[in-house]
Amino acid sequence: MLDTRYPFLSAYLKGEEARLVTSSHINRMSKVSSIQDVLEVIKETDIGSYLDGVLVETFDDLDEHLWVYFGECLERVEWFKPVPADILKILNAYIVKYDVLNIKAALQAISTGKKTKLIPVGLIHNHGLLDELSSAENADSIIELLTRCKLENYASILEECKIDGEVKSRRLAEARLDGEYYKNLLNMTKDIIDGAILSKALGIIIDMKNLPVMLRAIITGIGPEAAKYIISGGYMLSSEAIKELLPLKLSDMPGRVEYLYQNMAEEVVGSYDRTKNITVVDEIIEKHKFKLSKEILSPRVLSPLMIAWYLILKEVEIRNLRLILKAMFDNIPVEEIKNCLVLSS
Repeated sequence: MLDTRYPFLSAYLKGEEARLVTSSHINRMSKVSSIQDVLEVIKETDIGSYLDGVLVETFDDLDEHLWVYFGECLERVEWFKPVPADILKILNAYIVKYDVLNIKAALQAISTGKKTKLIPVGLIHNHGLLDELSSAENADSIIELLTRCKLENYASILEECKIDGEVKSRRLAEARLDGEYYKNLLNMTKDIIDGAILSKALGIIIDMKNLPVMLRAIITGIGPEAAKYIISGGYMLSSEAIKELLPLKLSDMPGRVEYLYQNMAEEVVGSYDRTKNITVVDEIIEKHKFKLSKEILSPRVLSPLMIAWYLILKEVEIRNLRLILKAMFDNIPVEEIKNCLVLSS
């Protein structure tokens, strides 16, 4: 029997989707020359309404507001009590992504000695410990904090990666943190409605996280060395399959990756041959990741999967706005960074 809460939540999320920043807004933003003009273009969207009247002096100010807004979007979903249990399972498992990003940022700050802003989303933020994480002076401090937040699996990874009390191979630690996150996400799908479909979508997202690692390694000539950074759990490209591809040439990829990714691989090869700019790898893969996720998740209404699609849409919206606004603050025309944007509609 259909849970009567799903139609209500579906209507709410579809209403939110209708108030997103779209490609039409972005086209208009590319024709203006000031931050206030950009905010004027999006004033009728949900995020534009939130930013209306906000006093902004620097990009960091605006960035903080964007992330606070995103956190409030998540809180609004939880506000519709009682939220179906499967919706909460997806939401709670998904947002640990931001804990992982914040852990990585804290490790980088320790390594470089330069403080960095953390994202006010996730379990660490919900425990009120984000400032403490930001001020962590060593790996042990992070490990102790993660244990308090019931993120013991991530604490164990840092413990295992320590050498003489510090995380020496930060990149390897980051890959293992990502691997733990996606393993937990995939495990969560076993116990929810439409879990097999969500597992497929997540497997594709894992593929799309591994592919840039593989392609960048091939381009820079360190192919096999990247094997230890590959995440398990991909949908069409197992970690073993990727390891077999790492010694090959970039031009070999379109004929060797699975059919679902052949067009993407051809686009990467063509763009890189033309520009010799390695950033095209991430730009192209981000767009294909969004397209493939949309095909799987967008049609799923009256299903827990609608929250996964909503999260992806909001993240893309935040990502695009951050890129556009940073360009504006740096006096770079929006038209010049359009290739970096992921257009939802």
